[in-house]
Amino acid sequence: ITDLWWVYSKPVPADGRELWTLFLQCSCITVVIGGLFYNWMFASLEYSWHLSVAMAISFSLLLLLTLLLVHPARCVFSMIMPTLGTKQGRKLLFSTCVMIAVVNITPNIIGNIKTILQVIKCICKNSSDSLLNSTALLEKVSWEFGDAIQETIHSVYKPMNGHFRFSLLQNSSLIYQKMRLAGEKISREFLSVEVMVKDSIQVANRLVAGFFVLYLCFESTWYLKNYLTNLRFDNFYITKKLERLAVDRKAAHLLVGSSKKLIRPTGLKLSWEEVVLCLVQAMLVTVALMLMLVVVAMDHFAFSVADTAVRRAAQFSVVPITLRIKYKVSAGCPVLPWLSLFQVKVGITPFLFKVFGLPSEELLLGDFDRNYNHHLNFSSAHCRISPPTPPNPSVLLVLGLLFCILYATVFLETYARRLCRKIAASFFQSWEEERVLYLYRKLSRRHRKE
Repeated sequence: ITDLWWVYSKPVPADGRELWTLFLQCSCITVVIGGLFYNWMFASLEYSWHLSVAMAISFSLLLLLTLLLVHPARCVFSMIMPTLGTKQGRKLLFSTCVMIAVVNITPNIIGNIKTILQVIKCICKNSSDSLLNSTALLEKVSWEFGDAIQETIHSVYKPMNGHFRFSLLQNSSLIYQKMRLAGEKISREFLSVEVMVKDSIQVANRLVAGFFVLYLCFESTWYLKNYLTNLRFDNFYITKKLERLAVDRKAAHLLVGSSKKLIRPTGLKLSWEEVVLCLVQAMLVTVALMLMLVVVAMDHFAFSVADTAVRRAAQFSVVPITLRIKYKVSAGCPVLPWLSLFQVKVGITPFLFKVFGLPSEELLLGDFDRNYNHHLNFSSAHCRISPPTPPNPSVLLVLGLLFCILYATVFLETYARRLCRKIAASFFQSWEEERVLYLYRKLSRRHRKE
């Protein structure tokens, strides 16, 4: 492994064997990265498969030529891997989490909301049907009531028409048509909103993911540029070269006295600044986790409401309605009291009653006491209600795994930067000696001042 890395990090291969070894190394790296690039474009960013294949092949060929011919590019590419463990890699993982939530969780929430609207639509349709059917009951009651009024003894009291007139809606298809159009309009609006939100977030996620990948390359390039131009940049490690230099110059005490300010790149010790940075980054990851948990909670809440609505709608019992009509009416001539008084003094009242055909006393109509039953239905087996979709546990598992990686990268970021420095030092060994000599002189001046 050491020999392979030596060939890979050399500026120019020494012979044909090293050139062939370098070509095989770059080819293997290109195949692996090309496969990951295709999977990223097709599965995560949801590009078409033929575009993903074309982009992966083009990217692989370009990467192969770049790694084979450009020595600093090999260094930058090698530093990209540990840079994934820094904040730039976390941004890329955040983008992946957002895309997973958009593709899997958001449509599930919208689907459960559609189920709730379908339940409401079913209840409204069946209840309106029952109410429209109740008008036929009122019509029946009115006609029977009118027939009872017509059944009088004397025709003088019989009304010309004792039936009540109801303006009944005979054609209920108009209401059904309006309800159907309203339901279709709501469905179209929901579909358009769903497509717009999904497309917008998908495009935004593609742009953000592309930006993060480019910025990842820029971060590695920026680190290499500072490493090659600034002797003080990221130069506070006790490396083996620094230890050998201090031992050769009999100044090992410099490293012992400065142990609080210098750290070993292979050790687990973290400086106070590195600890504070890890805590700040962990808080940012926690905020993102809370936002993602809100989306997951919305998914569970929408499913719970939709499932409850479907089960309760199926359990709706028929509501019985009883209409009771009860009356007792007496009819008579309004002038009877005066005529009776006149009969006491003059005995011609019976004669007048017989002439005009009026009854000599009040007449009682027959009693009317009947019950009419009707039922209101709020649900029906003919309603088309799609079953609620539960949250996908595999999606939650993937999101949980990604956030575990995010928390791991928070505490591994420091070690990832140390690895970047070690990679740069292996590619530019002569410049690393200059940096070690600069750090040694700096420690010597500080020791003399103290």
